Amino acid sequence: MGLLQCYKDTDMEEGDDDVASPHPPTTSEPDPSPDSYPVRISLPSKSAAPKVDDTMLSLTVAGQADSLVHKPIDPTQCLVSFNPTYDQLWTPIVPLIPTPKTGSPKASAIHKLGFVENANIGSFVFDEQYNIFYKFGYAADPSENNYVGDVEGFKNNDGITVYNILQSEQKKKRKLEKKKEMLEESEGGDQVDADEVENPATETWLMKNRKSPWSGKKEWVQGGLTDEQKKYTEEHAKKKGEKDGEREKGEAHVDKTTFHGKEEKDYQGRSWIAPPKDAKASNDHCYIPKRLVHTWSGHTKGVSAIRFFPKHGHLILSAGMDTKVKIWDVFNSGKCMRTYMGHGKAVRDIWFSNDGSKFLSAGYDKNIKYWDTETGQVISTFSTGKIPYVVRLNPDEDKQNVLLAGMSDKKIVQWDINSGQITQEYDQHLGAVNTITFVDNNRRFVTSSDDKSLRVWEYGIPVVIKYLSEPHMHSMPAISLHPNSNWLACQSLDNQIFIYSTRERFQLNKKKKFAGHIVAGYACQVNFSPDGWFVMSGDGEGRCWFWDWKSCKVVRTLKCHEGVCIGAEWHPLEQSKVATCGWDGLIKYCKREHKVVQYGTKWYDLTQYAGRLLAEEVPKGPTLDDDGSLVSEKGSTLDEERSMVSDKGPTLTEMEFVLTLVEEGPTLTEAESVPTLVEGGLMLAEEELTLSEG
Repeated sequence: MGLLQCYKDTDMEEGDDDVASPHPPTTSEPDPSPDSYPVRISLPSKSAAPKVDDTMLSLTVAGQADSLVHKPIDPTQCLVSFNPTYDQLWTPIVPLIPTPKTGSPKASAIHKLGFVENANIGSFVFDEQYNIFYKFGYAADPSENNYVGDVEGFKNNDGITVYNILQSEQKKKRKLEKKKEMLEESEGGDQVDADEVENPATETWLMKNRKSPWSGKKEWVQGGLTDEQKKYTEEHAKKKGEKDGEREKGEAHVDKTTFHGKEEKDYQGRSWIAPPKDAKASNDHCYIPKRLVHTWSGHTKGVSAIRFFPKHGHLILSAGMDTKVKIWDVFNSGKCMRTYMGHGKAVRDIWFSNDGSKFLSAGYDKNIKYWDTETGQVISTFSTGKIPYVVRLNPDEDKQNVLLAGMSDKKIVQWDINSGQITQEYDQHLGAVNTITFVDNNRRFVTSSDDKSLRVWEYGIPVVIKYLSEPHMHSMPAISLHPNSNWLACQSLDNQIFIYSTRERFQLNKKKKFAGHIVAGYACQVNFSPDGWFVMSGDGEGRCWFWDWKSCKVVRTLKCHEGVCIGAEWHPLEQSKVATCGWDGLIKYCKREHKVVQYGTKWYDLTQYAGRLLAEEVPKGPTLDDDGSLVSEKGSTLDEERSMVSDKGPTLTEMEFVLTLVEEGPTLTEAESVPTLVEGGLMLAEEELTLSEG
């Protein structure tokens, strides 16, 4: 045996030289040396540990391997070391459900039955499925095209819902309800009186006619009022009627008038408002005023508006914040002729009729009054319970009985003065209406409002035909029409005057814009000269600004008032005279300054027009006063024809022609009585013009 063992060992060593043994020799193997006799027999080892069933362990390992195969790939992983399957690529990633302790907003979505997820389900669909589930026990699953709940009931009912119940079932339901009602009536057993069945106030009638949700309630029949209740209701109705009347009519105030002149009629029987017969335009061109002629002071508070007498301008009407309206003489005495007292608060706006015999006044006491200019009597009073901001009469001669007023409640109200009834309301603005201006031969009118828009209306039709509003536009509280009726000058609260066309499209003229004055926050009036060559406006610092219409440049600025210069009007006949009013309570009347020089046997009246000096020849010689300036009609001797006569010169007549002065040449001084002639023109230089008392 030992010999065989040795041969076996030698063969193993030779084999080991060629192929290395994968396992190193262990110390437990018997020693192959001959000294190892006798042979040791190795017995199998035994373990004292209990036997364990590893079937579940193998299944768990297999499940983990399977989950690894279907586990989704982490989207943040940059490298994948194996080939993923289709299931792994398209397996949805399930987010971790946050716990309430984390403070995450998703924690509020945790429910005891799972995680609440939002689903795009309409309210009607949800209510439908909710009612179906509680009635039939099944409902549609919004996440899958399937039903949950009682699937067998769904099959038996053919998927019926609460909204498509068969008519046969509905009839069965109605029959069952009627049977229940009959049983209830039979159980009562009491005989019912026929009168109670027909009387709606009894419970028997209510039980018989159970159709409305109020069937279980008795109808309350009003009984007779006691004497105290009747007295209280009468007093309450009386007070309410008085309040409503005040709200509609405005504040009541006693109408008064005072005449301040000598006589209301002259020796020929003519009224004091009759215009002079010889009043006519003295020239075709207008001139910018410079010299202060007269100041009217009679209002105790600021003056909000002034208006010249139509066509003649021999009287001027003023609206004061002292609740009074006054009319002043312009041509003769220059005094206040009549005061109209009928408003309880400040007067906002005034407007003459075409012939000047009547005028309108609008006050903050919510009243619009129609006055007789001559007698001072109030003809009519109109009110809607809102403050009127602007009043206008239709300019057409046959529509002088039509009154339009822009109100604080965003409406333009139209009255018939004869009947006193409201005939139309134009309600499209979003703010208080500030201006009303008739255009296009009085067939249309333009309104501006605090809503920063302009709207064009057809007269008599309450529909806007043109709406003008831009993001950069400001409110326009004053608008004036050009003498040629083709343009509108709109005073904007961003210290600019914009020009709009009055033709079909009502476009903004971007080439014409007048600026330089400060009117932000004030509704300063803008106006044109009668010939349309100049644009005029007051400002918030008491100045009156004049611009040239063609060049849009500032021609002159006059300091007229201490406070705000709110209104400015150009005289309709005397083209060089302008009236302004302000919040200092004064009305000022200005005209151009005359400079007269003599050349040979001819006299020349010098003035400034459109930024250049002009010389007007007076063939017969003007009448001069002591300081060498032209004498006005009030300072000269008048004959029967009211022409100017004095010892120094003959009657002043109309100018025949105009000579333009060249800019070169010496300045004319007081010592130089005859200027030098150069190329048919007079050599004179312009002088700085200032407003002074004269």
